[in-house]
Amino acid sequence: MSKRTLYSILAIVIVLGVYAYEHFLSEEEKSEIIEAGNTVKIDTNEYFLPSSTTGQIVHHEGYSLSYSEPHEQAEWVAYELKKSHLSNTNHKRPYFEIDKAVKTGAADWKNYKNSGYDRGHLCPAGDRKYSQNAHDETFLTSNISPQLHDFNSGIWNTLEQKVRYWASKYDGVFVVTGGVLKGNMKTIGDEEVSVPNQFFKVLIDNNTGKTKMIAFLMPHENSNKPLYEFVVSVDSIEVLTGIDFFPELDDAIEDKLEASNSYKNWSFN
Repeated sequence: MSKRTLYSILAIVIVLGVYAYEHFLSEEEKSEIIEAGNTVKIDTNEYFLPSSTTGQIVHHEGYSLSYSEPHEQAEWVAYELKKSHLSNTNHKRPYFEIDKAVKTGAADWKNYKNSGYDRGHLCPAGDRKYSQNAHDETFLTSNISPQLHDFNSGIWNTLEQKVRYWASKYDGVFVVTGGVLKGNMKTIGDEEVSVPNQFFKVLIDNNTGKTKMIAFLMPHENSNKPLYEFVVSVDSIEVLTGIDFFPELDDAIEDKLEASNSYKNWSFN
C-alpha cells in the first residue's frame, strides 16, 4: 500500500470519526433539550394545566403546551399571566425558531412563508415582556398557529388586550389558548400545518376570593362584534376539542363553572 493511499484512508477515517462524534454530541444535546422540556418549571402552575390528548406536554419557562404532531402545532398553550408580568418594555423581535424540546419535531417556520397566513402566537409576546428570555420563547414554532392577518391583528388582538386588562384588574389570570384541531381544515407548507377554523381562549381567575371562568370561541375571521358575543361555556369547548381544561378543580366547582356561559363577573368596560 502506497503512502498516498494510506494517507487517504486515514483522512477518511478521521472525517468519519469527527462526523460520528458531532452526531453523538448533537443527539446528546437534543436529548438534554427534550428532557428539559419534560421538566416542570418553577413558575408553572400545574394545578390549572389542562389534560393532553396527545401525550406530549412541553414545559418552557414562560408557558406549557401540548403538541399535536398530526397538526404540527400545539393543541393548547397554557400560562399564568400575573399582574407583575405586565410590562411596556419593547424587546428586540427575534427570528422564529423550531422548538427542539418537541420530541416528535416541531414544524419549521418556513411552512408559513408565502402561505397567506400569519405566524399567530398562542402565548402572545406581549404577555411575556417581563424578560428577554420569556419574550423570545414565544417565537418558538410550537407556539404558533396559522392565522389570517385581519383576524390576528383584529378581533384576536382585541381579546389578547382584554386578557391583559383582566390580569391587571384581578391580579392575575390563568390562560389556555389554541385552535380547534378538528374537522375539515386547510393545510400549509411541506409539513401540512393545519389551519384551524376556530380558535379558543379559556381563562380562570382564582385570585379574587371566588373562582370564576370565562371562555371564548371565535371563527377564524375578523369581526366587529363585541367580545362578549363570543363567550361560550367551557363545556362546549371541551366537547369540540376533547380537552379537559381544569381536571384538578373540585368536581362540584368544575362542573358548575364549566357549564356556565355567563360573563357577568368579568368586566368588559
